[in-house]
Amino acid sequence: METAAIKQRITQTDPNYPKRLKDYLKTEVPEIIWAIGNTDLLPGPNTVLNGDLWALFCSSKCPGEIILKAHDLAQKFKERGIPTIGGYHSPVEKECLRVLLRGAQPILLCPARNIENMRMESAWKDALAEERLLILSIFESKRSTAALASQRNAFVAALADKICIAHAAEDSKTLEFAQMITTWGKPVFTFETQTNDALFQLGAQPLFGGK
Repeated sequence: METAAIKQRITQTDPNYPKRLKDYLKTEVPEIIWAIGNTDLLPGPNTVLNGDLWALFCSSKCPGEIILKAHDLAQKFKERGIPTIGGYHSPVEKECLRVLLRGAQPILLCPARNIENMRMESAWKDALAEERLLILSIFESKRSTAALASQRNAFVAALADKICIAHAAEDSKTLEFAQMITTWGKPVFTFETQTNDALFQLGAQPLFGGK
């Protein structure tokens, strides 16, 4: 477990550096990625993720029906062994992470801050020891800010193969973020409910065919 907690430095010249970041982030591509955990989980030609890495996002303000749907989705991902990536910062995202950590599937966790000397929850330590958790950061700052969270979210979306936005509240940063990433051409999904009409207007697809 001690070995897994060592912070690793991945530069653009490293063979593990995900090339897809340059495709989506353009001039904003990070020079260095800091990692703790199993770097074989990084998306790339030699990854174990099989092109099925889902990013999970949700606004902090969220209707009750979405909270229940997101919990059920996390359960499905856990049961189906689907790998996920996210900042897991909003209340719904944190609940999804709590469910996902009970499974055996890969998880990529991306805080919007420096990960050196970061406090590790016991469930994180267990997942690190099982080599199914990878903690990633592109930041030197020890304190998360709204600006860093926006950069982190773009980083997460660029790494993902598919993107789930459980809910984007009206006039929220999450909705602004959704407007940006829908121009990338990646598949974006959300729950089929009237409260997500704004996401469907941007081109989001219903999760699992609306089931």
